[in-house]
Amino acid sequence: MATDLAAFAKKNGVKYFMISYTDLFGGQRAKLVPAEAIADMQKDGAGFAGFATWLDLTPAHPDMLAVPDPESVIQLPWKPEVAWLASNCIMEDKEVNQAPRNVLRKLISEAAEEGMHVKTGVEAEFFLLTPDGEQISDPYDTAAKPCYDQQAVMRRYDVIKEICDYMLQLGWGPYQNDHEDANGQFEMNWEFDDVMATADKHSFFKFMTKSVAEKHGLRATFMPKPIKGLTGNGCHVHISVWDKAGKTNVFADKSKELGLSDKGRNFLGGIMKHASALAAITNPTVNSYKRINAPRTISGATWAPNTVTWTGNNRTHMVRVPGPGRFELRLPDGAANPYLLQAVIIAAGLDGVRSKADPGKRWDIDMYAEGHKVKGAPKLPLNLLDALREYDKDKSLKAAMGADFSSAYLKLKQQEWNSFVSHFSRWEKEHTLDI
Repeated sequence: MATDLAAFAKKNGVKYFMISYTDLFGGQRAKLVPAEAIADMQKDGAGFAGFATWLDLTPAHPDMLAVPDPESVIQLPWKPEVAWLASNCIMEDKEVNQAPRNVLRKLISEAAEEGMHVKTGVEAEFFLLTPDGEQISDPYDTAAKPCYDQQAVMRRYDVIKEICDYMLQLGWGPYQNDHEDANGQFEMNWEFDDVMATADKHSFFKFMTKSVAEKHGLRATFMPKPIKGLTGNGCHVHISVWDKAGKTNVFADKSKELGLSDKGRNFLGGIMKHASALAAITNPTVNSYKRINAPRTISGATWAPNTVTWTGNNRTHMVRVPGPGRFELRLPDGAANPYLLQAVIIAAGLDGVRSKADPGKRWDIDMYAEGHKVKGAPKLPLNLLDALREYDKDKSLKAAMGADFSSAYLKLKQQEWNSFVSHFSRWEKEHTLDI
């Protein structure tokens, strides 16, 4: 990887760099910097007016500088004269504590101090829609159970192949692509990695997928529930923790239940303990709660949880342990901020390890058919407001994520909720006009 970006540009024919950061709402913001100017930008950062993006700043704040991380550089495979850089935000020589990548960096350091090296993989689902976002782009993709439909995936072969080819070129180790459970929906998987590398790749994947879709006259969306009645876009996360050197999986213990070590159980216990508050980060939009509290979809299942439960290899629960040494968190959706998603997992898991949290009873039932049998397990929030209230009540999780971040996030997300509830909808007229 490059350390001298000017030399990288000269060697690889790069003419421009995109110095990019991700704001609190997951929006990717960037400046296009000519290669001739990158040396100064690598040292000092590119200047942004933070108030102009979703950060809790005012017009009176000084410039926020996005200082590129040279280890994150990715040459755009579809436009190789441009290279993308994830950046860390600073202001007046101090880190901007609310900036998502800084939140994750802090928690990675905390985990490292306790000898824990977190690795994750994400399963990013998306829809390919018409350019106006109103309809599925493939008019023939109408099956009641479209999951793994080989004709449907081949009709979008050009898009999927191009994205997968680029991941192969970048060395990400993509290993499978499929048509997912909803009409027009796809999932692409690549190898798990260190948690920051996964967050950077996840961020770039969303950018790349949208760009390739636009190139083909389509629109890619990671919106949690873009089409009524169809399965939503999840973003399942596979989690494991390794030793300080990153060589030995400390979650793996064949002598324990499901091959999950005591430390792994405690980390899982932290996830279970903080699940309701976690949702404010893993399911961050009004639309998110159309997915995790959805009625049965056309395919027959939502594939999303609504209760805080865990199990073995069973996809109807919030957490699944599919094999020794790792577990899958099925709560997050496609709107999750790539950096905050990883940060909140570490924050909850670290608390679980420190407090030796017990994940509680393992349930091996079909939650969609027999969920009524579960007594005492919390239900996940019904809407964004409930999730924000749960997060605000969870003092230890707020502290772990950082006071500045938590205050800014709650303030801006409350404003988003207020905007939503003040919106006058067609539904209100249809159900109230003749009362």
